[in-house]
Amino acid sequence: MKTPVLSLEKSLKTAKRAIVLGIGGGGDIVGTIPTVRFLEMFGIECILGGLPWERAVFDPIPGPRILKEIKNVEVLTSTVWIANKETVTTTGVRFAESVVAEVYGKEVLLVDITKGVAGVVKGLRGAMRKLGADLLVGIDVGGDSVAFGYEKGLASPLADSIMTAAISILSGEFSTVLGVFGYGSDGELTHEELERAFTVVAKEGGILGSWGITPDVLCELEMLVSKVPTEASRIPVEAAKGERGEKTIRGGIRKVTLSLLSTITFYMHPRIVYDKVSMPARLVSDSRSLEEANEALHSIGLFTELDYERKKYEGKGSD
Repeated sequence: MKTPVLSLEKSLKTAKRAIVLGIGGGGDIVGTIPTVRFLEMFGIECILGGLPWERAVFDPIPGPRILKEIKNVEVLTSTVWIANKETVTTTGVRFAESVVAEVYGKEVLLVDITKGVAGVVKGLRGAMRKLGADLLVGIDVGGDSVAFGYEKGLASPLADSIMTAAISILSGEFSTVLGVFGYGSDGELTHEELERAFTVVAKEGGILGSWGITPDVLCELEMLVSKVPTEASRIPVEAAKGERGEKTIRGGIRKVTLSLLSTITFYMHPRIVYDKVSMPARLVSDSRSLEEANEALHSIGLFTELDYERKKYEGKGSD
């Protein structure tokens, strides 16, 4: 039986305040901006957020930062914290979210995934209630959240699978939406693999709609990517300006096909993605720690972004 889906229009017309999160770490918060501007057209107030996990080139310590490793942050719930322009790691690394907080002159959220899916669900549930939010939106830049789990290029499934599982679970309590922005712009899933996943979601009635980059949002994104180091969120900007062909990212180890598809955010029902597509999300759903989630993904042979960072930190990795 298909999961009952409330139409995107009805959800947005009734929502008043949304938490909009970049769910993959790094610069994913930049990819939330087209969605934020879209929601604002419905009169929805948006609270932005992301994960306290910068890529190894900026923060060499493996994994996401825990609370005691962060300065100038306020605890909202057990796993959701309020960050500002001064929020940094204890080693002085600034988060993409801190830059966004400075640019917009407002506080943003950081979501701690080190307590696994259980911790994220508990923390986000509390944050939704404390902030008076009635809509939760997770934005994945690239598309790992809709990976089946067997794709050869899948290299950073851990954060996305934890967040996808958590948002899916919370869909039973709140209006929730999962969005993919960038369409392969992280160089992991191919366009064919994304199309396969989206087709499954569509057959189950889980495609809620889509929204592209407008000229005004393009200008805004250009400004942001000049301040926030992000390759995956930069690709849609380049595509929107008419660039085509292939481009290498991640130090030359991954190739991305520039396409106007990457300028579109595709919105889906998270429960359908969880049930019908994402084996990684299903595997981590019972996790109570980052380690449990990571080991669950190892069970199907996945090498995660945490594994990569640990190997690199130990000096055993290679480009």
